[in-house]
Amino acid sequence: KVVIVDDERTAIDALRRELGAYQEFEIKGTANNGAKGKKMIMELRPDLLFLDVELPDVLGLNLLSEMRDEVLWDMKVVFYTSYDKYLLQALRESAFDFLLKPFETEDLKVVIERYRKAVASIPQQGMFMISTVTGFKLLRLEEIGYFEYLKDKRQWQVVLFNQTRLNLKRNTKAEDIIGYSQAFIQISQSAIVNVNYLAMIDGKCCQLYPPFHDKSDLEMS
Repeated sequence: KVVIVDDERTAIDALRRELGAYQEFEIKGTANNGAKGKKMIMELRPDLLFLDVELPDVLGLNLLSEMRDEVLWDMKVVFYTSYDKYLLQALRESAFDFLLKPFETEDLKVVIERYRKAVASIPQQGMFMISTVTGFKLLRLEEIGYFEYLKDKRQWQVVLFNQTRLNLKRNTKAEDIIGYSQAFIQISQSAIVNVNYLAMIDGKCCQLYPPFHDKSDLEMS
């Protein structure tokens, strides 16, 4: 999934055109300023972000710094700019790569090949085949916020990042769930949380990061 944040329409169009040659990349959205870009990034959770260094309302470098604690998935950032003076600082901000405007087809190809190699080298951990009432569902760790036991139905339910709720098969036990990953911590008989989304513990109440922040009854026993 690709998101482009740039205030130049010609630059967005150029990227869109060139990325069209790579079938595994899908441009999910574009934004022309930092505020819209931040909202889009959190909603779409792109794998690859093309980020302009100079946006109308914020420096791309600053936007990336502001979001560092909120981006809990593996997102590679390619800074996209006309000014190579930002290169060193961009690299210090852990940018995956750097693309100078106007770019040549070969320049983008180098970035894409680097991305492919980086992804191929990551072991496919943090993926689970969960048995739901409608069949098996392959999920990534970062998609899962928490599990909740529905006493009236006598079954566990998983709540996902996109707010989808999936009922697990009735014979699924808490031990089965926490066995998927060390990130899954059982806090009570009726709740298991993904500790990666745990923002703070207020008294006995576990408060989660967005988009699970509205859940207010996750209490530890």
